[in-house]
Amino acid sequence: MQPRDLSAHDPYEAGRGIEEVARELGRDPDEFVKLASNENPLGPSPDAADAIREAAGRANSYPTAAHTDLTAAVADAWDVAEAQVWLANGGDGALDYLARAALSPGDDVLVPDPGFSYYAMSARYHHGAVRSYPLAAADDYAMDADTVLDAYDGERVVYVTSPHNPTGRVMALDEIERVAAETDEETLVIVDEAYGEYAAEPSAVSLVGGVASKEAGLSDAAEDRAPRDDVAVLRTFSKAYGLAGVRLGYAVVPDAWADAYARVNTPFAASEIACRAGLAAMGDREHVRESVETAAWAREYVSDHVDAPTLPSSGNFVLVEVGDGTGTYEALKRRGVIVRDTSSYGLPEYVRLTCGTREETRTAVSELNEVLA
Repeated sequence: MQPRDLSAHDPYEAGRGIEEVARELGRDPDEFVKLASNENPLGPSPDAADAIREAAGRANSYPTAAHTDLTAAVADAWDVAEAQVWLANGGDGALDYLARAALSPGDDVLVPDPGFSYYAMSARYHHGAVRSYPLAAADDYAMDADTVLDAYDGERVVYVTSPHNPTGRVMALDEIERVAAETDEETLVIVDEAYGEYAAEPSAVSLVGGVASKEAGLSDAAEDRAPRDDVAVLRTFSKAYGLAGVRLGYAVVPDAWADAYARVNTPFAASEIACRAGLAAMGDREHVRESVETAAWAREYVSDHVDAPTLPSSGNFVLVEVGDGTGTYEALKRRGVIVRDTSSYGLPEYVRLTCGTREETRTAVSELNEVLA
């Protein structure tokens, strides 16, 4: 007995952790700085850490109330109906729920190249077929509606990432709206805003009837758009909220999609601990603000001080053109700095640096410049 043919599935390659690299090299983990996985260097909000400890004593209970409370808080933050918020086990869980709701066997999806490999993985898990639209190095991987629409051929789902990983580029809200307007009525545009808190561009949640960003004070950017029924927006608590370890994300979906959630989600889609941590993290706006400001400082520092070309980024990372990404990654690893070799994205000439603390960022840039020299 064998599993079905999975040869078309490219596994997701995560950034390597400090403990893993330290064991490989026979060194103390404290010797390393990890800037490979776009994690929040400030950690979670202290309020969220307290909530995790308090919720641990209730881990024997299913998260009925916590799930309801967090759904209500997210809905209020975006000014959407609670039924439009689909909580999930990380952003990738939300992608799976949307694929289950949208795809029939043989439906095509359109994904960015380079891009997050899980878009294609999730589609194939749900028996969809995958096509891609290329982001051009000659344009510094800029994204606009023409780039997507030139490749579009009636796919059931189109994925847009803004800010894009690993390039850090954003797609303007008007361009996303144009993609939705100029694709078929039965095409769903999924906008992945996992790094949305770091960007100045208003959120695509405004396209599904919410505000552009109530929490960030950008609600006037919604411009009274009529709600669309062909756009869904992905958000996560893993980045600016510093909760990557608890696996918590959500999708904001059109009102017409609301009742599909109960038909496609797993029972209790997010844990008691995750939901309570998320609620506490949402309440600590100062921690989010500090996280966003730290990333902005680090992006500028890397761009100004690294001795190699960089791409403009609106995420919590910077893509650096080093010529030999794998060789640079290996050399930095031996120097105690772990970055992301982007060969798995089809970008072998780059490495990606997560925005660290000021000390971590300065160390990484110094060591990278030594390697480049």
